[in-house]
Amino acid sequence: MGLYEHIQNKCCPTQIIYSLTCIALLFLANFVYSQAPHSVSREPLRIIDAPTAGINARSEFNADLHMYPNGGIQVKLGIGLFRRLMMGVSYGGTNVVGRGKILENKQPGVLVKYRIFEESETLPAITGGYDNQGSGQWDKQLNRYEYKSLGVFAVASKNFSFSEGYNFGVHGSVNWNNLETDDDQGMDIQVGFDLSINEELILLAEYDFALDDYKKPDLLNNIKGSLGKGKGYLNAGLRWAIERIYLQFEVKDILGNRRDATGPDRAFSLHYTDTIKW
Repeated sequence: MGLYEHIQNKCCPTQIIYSLTCIALLFLANFVYSQAPHSVSREPLRIIDAPTAGINARSEFNADLHMYPNGGIQVKLGIGLFRRLMMGVSYGGTNVVGRGKILENKQPGVLVKYRIFEESETLPAITGGYDNQGSGQWDKQLNRYEYKSLGVFAVASKNFSFSEGYNFGVHGSVNWNNLETDDDQGMDIQVGFDLSINEELILLAEYDFALDDYKKPDLLNNIKGSLGKGKGYLNAGLRWAIERIYLQFEVKDILGNRRDATGPDRAFSLHYTDTIKW
């Protein structure tokens, strides 16, 4: 019996989701009551869904609470183990907020990121890693998330500072997902940017080509597990960063790429970063 099956036998998915949510909220509450000065790098780990080359510095941790359509809640915890290596875990489900049965994710998510090259004046930072946590609802019939996980990935990020406190970050990534939907696996590409509006507000935008989420219907109109129409996923958001915490509002699938979409998805996130002594 694997570790995940053992946990499932001891406690229900609802307890897991609520427990991780409480942990994340405790970290966020610590920010409100803590008065001691801290120094954290606060490198963004993602734009919205697309990764960046950012990692947690050694002894730096993050606690994220993500709320998305259909009463969905996802909690992510991560920590920098060494100067170049960070790891994280996540779990969630839909209908957590609402009535009826909670539809939990198939399994917890695992994140590993390793900084291969540091950013220089002329070259981008390059990070490689693995992430099996997708976003949106887990579809048991199709064996996939609404928005697929990355799987194995590599990402390059370059930042341009044009004034004190103002930054323009450009990010590009490539990934291979062999974790979901056996009939629709393969390589994918994401590009995006984050642009400082002032010292607190950051504009976000990304485009996922969704190469691994589009199959032309066959003669029987079978799309083989794909949810996309071939337009790709265009997402945008606004981040409000204050010290060690930031709030993020997101609008996803602006182009209406998902076949079952009736409009763009709206989501909201709380992110907290701090350091621990060890």
